[in-house]
Amino acid sequence: MKLLRTVVVFDAADLDEESRFWAAVLKGRVIAEPTWHSVIDESGEWRMGFQLNPTHVKPEWPNGLQQQQIHLDLHATDHHEAHNEVLELGATLLQAADSMESEEGFQVYADPAGHPFCIGWGQPTSEQLANFLKKQFG
Repeated sequence: MKLLRTVVVFDAADLDEESRFWAAVLKGRVIAEPTWHSVIDESGEWRMGFQLNPTHVKPEWPNGLQQQQIHLDLHATDHHEAHNEVLELGATLLQAADSMESEEGFQVYADPAGHPFCIGWGQPTSEQLANFLKKQFG
């Protein structure tokens, strides 16, 4: 099987609010249809989809009655800047790191529809991971 793309799809009661938030985070744009919105990132790649679900209930993170079904991990070059940006765009901080000055860590946020996502820092870059895999597996 050859995949053409992989798209993460979220349910949302308010497609405009949800897709606008993620388009701003990804520096992209929204392609809107009545019951479906797509977010295309700044490179032109289709990254996320949003499906209208008028009965969507926000998850209660970390262990409420309505629990999360999926979450995204975003890794930022400047986690302080990313933190400020997502809050300005409408995210809610759910779990702060012990210290944002540590070499490695993450914080948990919720998007406008309540879907949890993390912003992490200090993890290996794609190049470092490729070098590691090459050493391990040839």
